[in-house]
Parts: sequence; structure tokens; C-alpha cells
Amino acid sequence: MEDTANLVVYRNGEIIRNTHEGVRFVSQNSFSFVVPCTMTLMELQNGLCQSMENGTLMRVSRILYRNPVVVFGGLIQFDTIPITDEASMQNMFEIHRQTYMRHPQIELYVEFEAEEAVAVQNDIDVNDDIAAVYEGMNSDSEEDFEATYEAGDEDEDGDVGVEAAVENVVVRPSSSQPMGVPPFMCELDLDAMHAPEFPEYANRGIVDPEDGEFRIGMEYRSRKSVVAAIRSFTISRGVDYDVFESEPQTFYAKCKMYGRGCDWLIRASLIRRKGCWEIRRYNGRHTCTIGTISQDHSKLDSDTVAEAIRPLVESDPSIKVKSIIAEVQSRFNYTISYRKAWLAKQKSVALVFGDWEESYQALPWWLSVMVQKIPGSVVQIETRPLYNGNEEAQGVKILHRVFWSFNPCIRAFRHCKPLVQVDGTHLYGKYKGTLLVAVAQDGNQNIVPIAFALVEGETADVWHFFLRNLREYVVRKDGVGMISDRHESIRAAVNRSGGDWQPPRAWWMFCIRHIGSNFLRAFKVPHLQKLVVNIGYSRTVEEYNTNYKRLEERGEAYARWCDAIGLRHWVLAFDEGHRWGHMTTNLVECINSVLKGARNLSVLALVRATYYRLNELFTRKSAESHERKRAGFTFSAFAQQRIEASMQQAGNIVVHRFDRRNEVFEVRETTTEKVLVVDLARRTCDCGHFQVERIPCRHVIACCANQRLDWQLYVHDVYKMTEVRKVYRFEFTPLGDPESWPAYEGPTLVANPAQRRTSKGRPKLTRYLNEMDSRDMRGPRICRLCGAQGHSRSKCPQRAGPSGAGS
Repeated sequence: MEDTANLVVYRNGEIIRNTHEGVRFVSQNSFSFVVPCTMTLMELQNGLCQSMENGTLMRVSRILYRNPVVVFGGLIQFDTIPITDEASMQNMFEIHRQTYMRHPQIELYVEFEAEEAVAVQNDIDVNDDIAAVYEGMNSDSEEDFEATYEAGDEDEDGDVGVEAAVENVVVRPSSSQPMGVPPFMCELDLDAMHAPEFPEYANRGIVDPEDGEFRIGMEYRSRKSVVAAIRSFTISRGVDYDVFESEPQTFYAKCKMYGRGCDWLIRASLIRRKGCWEIRRYNGRHTCTIGTISQDHSKLDSDTVAEAIRPLVESDPSIKVKSIIAEVQSRFNYTISYRKAWLAKQKSVALVFGDWEESYQALPWWLSVMVQKIPGSVVQIETRPLYNGNEEAQGVKILHRVFWSFNPCIRAFRHCKPLVQVDGTHLYGKYKGTLLVAVAQDGNQNIVPIAFALVEGETADVWHFFLRNLREYVVRKDGVGMISDRHESIRAAVNRSGGDWQPPRAWWMFCIRHIGSNFLRAFKVPHLQKLVVNIGYSRTVEEYNTNYKRLEERGEAYARWCDAIGLRHWVLAFDEGHRWGHMTTNLVECINSVLKGARNLSVLALVRATYYRLNELFTRKSAESHERKRAGFTFSAFAQQRIEASMQQAGNIVVHRFDRRNEVFEVRETTTEKVLVVDLARRTCDCGHFQVERIPCRHVIACCANQRLDWQLYVHDVYKMTEVRKVYRFEFTPLGDPESWPAYEGPTLVANPAQRRTSKGRPKLTRYLNEMDSRDMRGPRICRLCGAQGHSRSKCPQRAGPSGAGS
């Protein structure tokens, strides 16, 4: 695609919604034609009317654009955008540029109506409206960005200060808060995301392709586009200019060397009758030369870079600053400073995902609409008063904590394993904070996030807030297990729960990786860490006794330390089956990796990311489960693999029945001569696997085969495809156009100024390895080439030395 677009027009037809690809236009009277991407709305309307060859004077009464939205996996869904003004026209062309490779045409649904001839002369109001639009465009400063940044980006603690007299009123949050859905919000696997190519710079197709120079009479759609074109031209030529006049209707610039060997100047003005900007004066090429060589350019400011990297930020808001520097160097052939690249990233993130302060204000509005659109969803917000001096501000509150859970997730947990895993992860960005996450697991080992909370940190009060709401609204059934780390704040919250997270209603258990980490921190004996982990994984009492004795022989202090934990909290053989075989919070860590990029975003963008990503998860898993059920499978793929493996191993087992009810058996493995007892009534086997996973082990399969019993009766319902399908049965509901949302009634929320980051530089995106990492359990690095310690094969001194040349 160059500077034109192919329009397909559906005239007075039908709009079909809720198809497999979203909205579809149908008409028996459709036609197409090619238009420039700089076309104005008035020109489009005139062109459409001229295409009508019925001899009747027609007027365009309605234009709808079939908007392609890229969703998970690169698929496209369509919705509609009304084309009512120049902004919506240019938005349509910009979307077309970004999605051209996937959908190479613009589809419009147009309604016409006949009008009287006397009504044709009516363009004065249109021009006045255009003039009014341009009158409001006087916010572009042509000064170097660095100067304005220093003046306006000082300590902004005062930004949250408000007048004490502000009253509680019905308001609609700022429309500048982006409510679009960047592709990033729908991606579940960040590693699979690919940044799209840079779109061509602003004003594509307008500069003369022969020599790249401006010429008198060239037209631009807005003041912003003409200034961007001049900047792009200046940067590409390695020259610079000074602004002599910058008004709402005029832009006038001269070369910095004007009068000293160069007469380059350019003047652009708003032409009201055309509704566009036009180059009115131009002196031709630069005749100056650059006196000094610079790696940067004064006009390549952070605003320009922010616009240029916008497609990259839409795909991955956690893009590294060094990648931005490399892209700018490739694009503009200039190497910008780290600081400028960092500022550009922050501005681009704000452009795409929303400003931080406005995000706090829009958050309760979005959440209230979400609860209305998805009944059964839960939102709990805690606020604190905001003070101006000693007086409390009226109508304004500090957002302290927020808990949310979507109704499909709440319903899903009813059909998952009765196990919940909770953990917290730090947030990055302008304000500090922690994201708490609770996940469950379906019968096919798929993770299902069920609840989230944005809090100030991991304290006892915070965990009490999270666990109380989790128990009250999401995990409502009894007999559930909960796995977490051994943090004292969680212990305090469990003790304050009033029995909600204690037996018999719930069983709190510890992550074995954290146990191993704590042991290593306490004793500094890495060679025993694996033994401690093996004790936790013991499936039978006999296995536990064997491992425990080995540890005790190496030191009673080690054994006493383990005794203090409590067997049911960390040993699989004593958990009464509440772990379902899961020993760690690795599932939550997987969620952390999925949300890694989202943790850079403002609060509203982060919450919206959970909404869109969970919608993608439920949509995809629902399709997968229905397809598997339709293919005739009774059990999930995970359970089926376990059962098939057990069947292959059941042939070398001798079975002896011990009661007439076919419930108690003694089995002997011919390969190991090991004797075990199977009790089908109690659903136990001495191997431990049957009661841990609730899937028949090889010994149970052998007993069923011996007595012609149906082994399927002993597979837990959670593994049946009928139950897995129920996990994803409830769907997310689109929230619709924010313009149609009801106004928010409530106090304005602001960020806690105490949570604002004050240290320079960006926070670390990854944590340092600690005792919990298996990497620390390894011995010293050994070279595979020479066998020496302390280096790898790639850095071996013998790799390319004289000895390797043959002697």
C-alpha cells in the first residue's frame, strides 16, 4: 500500500452483527473506487454522491467503517466506527495503514437520502467548525523538548493536591484516557509477540518522490502533520531550523543559517475553504552545510520519538530502552541519549495505555461498567482521605487497595480442582505497588486466574484484605487447599480469618521451593537442600521416614528445623490429598511471566489487560474443550496420558482379591517383588499416586482388569471433558463504546503520593537469583573441553590456542 486506499461501499444495505468474524456489511448495491489517504470527509461525501448515477440529488446521511481489530493469534474481528468528522476519517486511514497486510481494503456502509436542491449551499458552517477545531490546536510547542521538560517535569507531588471545596458530583472521566485495545492486551504469550515494522512517518505520500523537497501548494490534513513533515525532512537532511511564527493558523520557519549562506524558509497556513493546511511559501533547497557532526538532532525530541515507536509499544510496553535507541538509529540515522529514549518510552506508553493520573481517575468508572456488563463480577475498593494541609479534600480519595474477580472466573472455579495458589509480584512504573494473584487449575492442568488485587505491598493487612475477599466472593466451598509461601504476613492473615482458611474449611500448605530456600538460608548447606525437597515430595509414610532418617543422620538440627514446620503443611504424604500433587506456586509464577509486560502499565491498563487476556484464555480453551469432546474423548488429555501409561505398566502385576465386594486387593509387582494394598472403596493405594491425583494408578488398573471392573468409575469428575467444558462455559461480555457508558457517580480517585517512585532510573525487571533457584544447587562450572573448573567450553583457553592447530 502506498498513498491510496481501495474503498468498498455498501449502499443502503444491511448490517449483520455477531457473525463468526464480528460485524458484516451486506448490500446488493455495492461499488468500489480508489481514494487518496489524505482525503477529507467533505471530499469523501462528495465522491460518494457523484458515484450515484440516478439523476437525483443525494446527500450522505450515515457512514460506518468496518473496523478490523487484531485479536489473539493474529485473527481479525470486525466492529463499526462511525465516520462523522475529520478525526474519525484520519483514524480510519491510520487503522488501514496498520492492518493493510491482513485486510487490504476499507469497507464502508453508507446510507443516502434525497435532498432539495436549495439545501446544497451549506458549507459555511462546515468551514467554521474546521476553523474551531484548528483554533484548539495551539498546544504544540516548537521549542526544544529538553527545555520544556526541565521546566515542567520537576517533582510533581503537588499534582494530587485539590481544592478542599470540591463536591461529589456525577462526572464522566476524561475522554483522553485511551480505551482502545492494543494487541498487547490480548496476548497471552509475550515471547510470541513480534513488533510490527515502523509505519511510514507522518504525512505519507505527500513529499515529492523525485527529490523529497517541499513545493508550494502541497496540502496537509492538520497543523500537526505539516510540522511533523517539516521535522522529518529536517532530521533526514541533517539540517535545522528556527521557528519564527507559530500560530493556530500559521507556521513559519527558517534555516538556522538563514542570512549566513542559506535562504531556506517555509511557511504553511490553514486554508479554511479547503479545510486543510497548505505550503504557501518555500524557497527551495538548503544551501548550507553542517559545521559540526552531531550524533543527535535538536528536532528529534522525545515527542517525535514517542510517536515513531508507538507501534512497538503497542506490541510490547516493556520494550527495552536500548532497543528504542537502536530503532531510532535505524530509522533516523541518529543515536539519541538514553534519557531521551527513556522519556520517549514513557510518553509512548502514556499515549497508548493512558496517563497514570488519569488512569486512577478512570479506574472506578471502568470497574463500575464492567460489573454492570458482567453481572456477578466482584470489585472491592478501599480508599483513604486526601488532605490539603489539615483539611480533608471533598470528593477526592486516595486509592488504597482494589480487589476484582470476573464472573466467568468465579463460575470456573466451581469446576476446577479444589485448590487455590496465591502469590504476589511487584509492579513497575510511576508508582510502587504489588499485584496479588490467585489461580486455580482445571482437569487438564490449565491455569485459571480467578482473582486479582492491587495493593501497596505484602503486609498482614494486605493479605487479610485479599484472602477475606477471595473467600467471601470466589472460593466459597469448603475443603479447599491453599498453597503459598511461608511469609509471616500470610500466616497472620490466615490466623485472622476466623477459620475461613483453616481446617476443616481449608488447608493452608507451603510451597516446597520456599521451604528449600528457607532451609538453605538457615544452614548454608546446599548439598542437603535436595534431600529436604525430596522429604516434601514423599508420597507415602515409608518414603518420608526413609528420607527423614537420612537427613537426621546428617544433623539433628536439620531434622528439628523441619519438624517445626508441621508435616501437613509441606509433606505430600500427610496433606490428606488437598494438594492434588502440586507442591509449589509455579502456576502463579507462570502468571507472573505472562503479566510481566503489563506490570509496566498504569493501573487501568493493567486491569483492562487482565480482562482481555482472560477473555482470550476462556475463548481459546472453550474451543479446545468443545473440540475434544466432539472428537469423542471422555477425559482430558492429561488424565488420558496418565491412564494410558498406567495401562502399559499394569501387565506385570499379580492381583489377589480380599473381599467379595471387589474393593480390597493385594498386588505384587513381578519386576520389583513389591507388595501393595489397593482399597477401591477408600480410593487408596500404597504407592500414593491414586489418592494424590485421583486418577487410577497401574495397580488400580490391574485390579479392575482382574475383576472386569470399570476403571473409569475411579477417575475424578474434574478430569472429565464434561467438567472441563463447564470451566469455560461462561463467557466474557464486551463492554461496548465508552461514549455509551453511564456517568460515574462517586469520588475522584488519585494515586497515593507516598507510593510514587523517587529514585532515579528504572526498576529492575527481573529478580536476582536466590537460594530458591535450582541453579544455585549446581556445583562449580566445569569445562567440557579440558575438564577444568571455573570456565565454560566457549571460553576455554585451549579452544583456539596453538595446541589446537595440530602438532
